[in-house]
Amino acid sequence: MHIELDINGEKRALDVEPRTSLLDTLRDHCGLTGAHTGCEHGVCGACTVLFDGEAVRSCLIFAPQAEGSKITTIEGITPGPGEMSVIQDAFCETHGMQCGYCTPAMILVAHALLRDNLNPTREEVVDAISGNICRCTGYAQIIEAVELAAERLRGQNVPAEMAK
Repeated sequence: MHIELDINGEKRALDVEPRTSLLDTLRDHCGLTGAHTGCEHGVCGACTVLFDGEAVRSCLIFAPQAEGSKITTIEGITPGPGEMSVIQDAFCETHGMQCGYCTPAMILVAHALLRDNLNPTREEVVDAISGNICRCTGYAQIIEAVELAAERLRGQNVPAEMAK
């Protein structure tokens, strides 16, 4: 099946089987490996991407269903090659990642949260990341990273998507 996807602001024409997941399409057809394969049942959150700005599990979406939507992967939120977004920098500074397997998904979830709410409560941060499993950090540094990113984005006085 021939489809066209808008991934990280770039239109891509692809030929995929109708049953191919968005996750497999991103990884195998586009070389975007930041979304990780985990449970393949939508439970772990490792495959999270932004789908029209909302955090979704890419393992649960067939690639043809994504046609006409804007898909953003971890590779698409940096300001430029070799640079980090405010959120990525906060994760590094607070040690909000260890093995790194859940990190891209956690950053994208934080991106979606902070796009809409630059002043989340601790409970809102916990709720936002609750669908993503991390086996290394105990979540404390991840929560700290999101709070630090929110503080920095508020200080810039710009919407989170502009600060990338």
